[in-house]
Amino acid sequence: MHAAGGRSGFMNPRLPGKRVMIVDDEPMVAMLLESALSDEDCIIIGPFDGVGSATEAAHGESLDFALLDVNVADGKIYPIAQVLESRGIPFLLLSGFGDGDVPAGHEHWPMAGKPFSIEPMIERICVALGVAC
Repeated sequence: MHAAGGRSGFMNPRLPGKRVMIVDDEPMVAMLLESALSDEDCIIIGPFDGVGSATEAAHGESLDFALLDVNVADGKIYPIAQVLESRGIPFLLLSGFGDGDVPAGHEHWPMAGKPFSIEPMIERICVALGVAC
């Protein structure tokens, strides 16, 4: 068996029960993220394809982490990132366009470029959540 992200064999999931929101308007990317996080026994919230569809979840869902594509169909994801930050929920911005023009004052927001590798992304989630990987 070959697990997502290059881990082989029957491995113990590293993020069991963690509630992770996915926002990405590219169906293949959203499916890849959903599959990889499901392999880690995460509870997936979404995936959502834009700011409008993710707003309610960002405000009200119980979340441990979020993966947010910067450029989605209905604009930039920054309003969602601001909500999550105000709630103390860690997140990772994903962008195929460099730094994604992060709003002034939010340069500290974590960013990963696209394309990305799953294993380093899972490790970043583990670090953000204080989970041993």
